[in-house]
Amino acid sequence: MTLGQEKEKDETMPKNPPEYSGKLIAVEGLDGSGKSTQIYLVKRWLQSKRMKVFFTEWNSSTLVKEATKRAKQAHTLKPTTFSLIHATDFADRYERQILPLLRAGFIVLCDRYYFTAFARDRARGVDQEWVAGVYDYAVKPDMTFYFRVPLETSLHRILSGRPELGYFEAGLDMGWTLNPYESFRIFQGKVFEVYEELTETQDFIVIDAEREIREQQQQVRQLIKSRIDLKSYQLPYMPRLPHDLLFEADYKDESADL
Repeated sequence: MTLGQEKEKDETMPKNPPEYSGKLIAVEGLDGSGKSTQIYLVKRWLQSKRMKVFFTEWNSSTLVKEATKRAKQAHTLKPTTFSLIHATDFADRYERQILPLLRAGFIVLCDRYYFTAFARDRARGVDQEWVAGVYDYAVKPDMTFYFRVPLETSLHRILSGRPELGYFEAGLDMGWTLNPYESFRIFQGKVFEVYEELTETQDFIVIDAEREIREQQQQVRQLIKSRIDLKSYQLPYMPRLPHDLLFEADYKDESADL
């Protein structure tokens, strides 16, 4: 059985998930899908409503940051080693940040979760069952937004604003081609295929990432409000952010937000 099979769905989840009162919201999608922009706007929105909220992003653990940087610069990472470095990054943030804050009753926002590992590691040819096993201790997000965008749109957004692609970012470590832009196209195409498979087996909330940023954000907020009792995560008091720092819709009709 594989991650792409429906029966495998529950087997990729933790066998005995820990108890916690918080909520975990994750975003996934191709590079250039706009997922980071959307989760940032969600964070600012929740902060403006005095919510107990914490944000974390993929590949941001200080524990492995320097080792990862040196290995990337030396071009010494192989697919399995690369996978394990990211798994270490995730485990460090999970044990020190994500799970403790969920237990403390926070809404934890993740800019990419273990689905990123499933997609990128599989694209590099790492055994999918092995990857699933590496992350099987982690809780499943309460909500996972997948920002779906056509491959060509994603490539255009990234390549039009990026004068040079990184070696691993472009997938040059796989030896598909010496052309970094063609290699990036191949790599992202493989990642896209895995994400599309995951939409069939995981509880992804698919967002059309070709729509206007504001429209996407409004849809995301409505979905969050419909599934999470936000009032139960509100701090008793915290000074409100100045209006000019808020997403415009935040203060047009604040009474309807909670």
